[in-house]
Amino acid sequence: MERIKEMISSRKIEGIADYINLYKDIGQKLEKEQPKNAKTIKIAVLSSFTTKGIKEILFIKCCEIGCLPELHIGEYNQYSQEILDKNSSLYKFKPNLVIIFIDAMAILGEQYFSPYQISDKDRKEWHDEKLKEIISLIKKIKENSSAKILLHNFQVPLHSPLGILENKQKFGFIESVEALNANLRDTFKNDTQVFVFDYDSFSSRIGKESIMDCKMYYLGDIKLDWQHVPELCKEYMAYIKPMASMARKCIVLDLDNTLWGGIIGEDGVEGIKLGPEPEGKPFLEFQKYLLSLFDRGVILAINSKNNMDEALAVFQKHPYMILKEENFAAMQINWNDKISNMKAIAEEINIGTDSLVFIDDDKLSREMIRKAMPEVLVVDLPDDPSLYLKTLIGINDFNTLQITAEDREKGKMYAEHRKRKEFQKAATDITEYLEGLGSVVTIEKANSFNNQRISQLTQKTNQFNMTARRYMNEDIRQFSKNDKFLVVSVRVEDKFGDNGITGAAIVEKSSSQWRIDTFLLSCRVIGRRIEESLLAYIVKEAKKAKAKTLIGEFLPTKKNIPAKGFYKNNGFRLMKTDNEKEEWAYDLGKEYASPGFIKVIVKH
Repeated sequence: MERIKEMISSRKIEGIADYINLYKDIGQKLEKEQPKNAKTIKIAVLSSFTTKGIKEILFIKCCEIGCLPELHIGEYNQYSQEILDKNSSLYKFKPNLVIIFIDAMAILGEQYFSPYQISDKDRKEWHDEKLKEIISLIKKIKENSSAKILLHNFQVPLHSPLGILENKQKFGFIESVEALNANLRDTFKNDTQVFVFDYDSFSSRIGKESIMDCKMYYLGDIKLDWQHVPELCKEYMAYIKPMASMARKCIVLDLDNTLWGGIIGEDGVEGIKLGPEPEGKPFLEFQKYLLSLFDRGVILAINSKNNMDEALAVFQKHPYMILKEENFAAMQINWNDKISNMKAIAEEINIGTDSLVFIDDDKLSREMIRKAMPEVLVVDLPDDPSLYLKTLIGINDFNTLQITAEDREKGKMYAEHRKRKEFQKAATDITEYLEGLGSVVTIEKANSFNNQRISQLTQKTNQFNMTARRYMNEDIRQFSKNDKFLVVSVRVEDKFGDNGITGAAIVEKSSSQWRIDTFLLSCRVIGRRIEESLLAYIVKEAKKAKAKTLIGEFLPTKKNIPAKGFYKNNGFRLMKTDNEKEEWAYDLGKEYASPGFIKVIVKH
């Protein structure tokens, strides 16, 4: 995929024709050679009108992030037929994501032009009927597919034949569409399989007057101007990135002229621009939004050329400094080159460099990181600080398909992790350190409270992940209901705090043999022998069931090198290797003990 990404980055793309030509060129390249181990996703798009360009542009957008998509574009205005027929090409395609784009003109029909030929009562009945119809279509997809569903809401019309009296009606034309949108949102608010895409807001941001090219609408029933399709596909990527496990985890920030205006080494704490005054307000609000990202689980770090004491003085003394030391998981404040600092940050936090987003006002620093570490997302911060906040809000790489309790506490957990590092430095050896942590491991079977987190861990955990199999929440729910599977979560606590649910296992059971399908730990708890406690639990449960053998699989990826020797080092013997997949076996006649310094609590 790297060659394809380079191919995309080298092209100048100005319009839909450039996307189409690039799509053709990449297609020719793929005919000759398919990339190895590329992440893939299958996306189906169903629409009520002609969707020119979506296939080509969405394909390029996916390839741009290193994901190779397969796309199914439904036939013109055949969305109902494809959804209702369980033998349709939609279900044969077996999509991971279904995008449903029904436009307001199609859903309103004759009411779009003559809404007041029917009464308020009839309009309310129309609303109820359309809501029921849409819900029924979604239900049918869910019956026949485990795909995530992205359902467009409806663009609220700008016109009304009643003009200024429109909002005086009991249940007016505009209100009926607004009510339909509100009820769609409320209906699917707690549905983890269905997401409502706010197309009305998207249209407002683009401009409802210009969202459609009227001539192309009359010529070909094209209700979205081609020039806006790339922006729509960019919005879709906010959902596709977490589905493909390609969301980012950490923002790495410069300090001078990024978190505050001015240079601390020259201006001092009192002289930098930060506060409610016009020059300081852009930096103040930039920090406020960063804090809101921290609160939802985005990790923050610092990469700055500065004297540590002078920089920390701002955090400790400035009255308008929103972000504090405890909000940062790593602080590389020194005179080293920023490339080395980026690598040190990734190592300290224990995440891949492809999880990093770099924000720095200095163009040279940005270019250095971009060339030396192309896997890092480098944000082109504008010269004008008043645009910093807008730029930050526009980054869609931090989305997740659900936010768990662990996500909300992640920033605090990483601050506690820094304390553990300091404690480790003070310990004389690793055994003293591990024993001094006082770790408590709680192993709990999958349930309605931890299903989402287990799914999220399979999606996001890369380093200590034996098979890197990715599962949606619906998959975990099905596994947990099946007696042939054991699905558990692992919570880790110690003297410095609660790490939350940071591990999971999925084990397939049979009478004589158990097979570990998924075995993973978050990078936050790697190296603390938590994995041995989890394995000891699985061995114990398998023995209770009178199984004879425990099978473990290892599927190598670019990132799970830390997991490679686990089975070998824990008494398993290699049975076979097939296309790099290793299969290991543990004789359940042998004893396997959990580390004595870890307290294990089992909840069934």
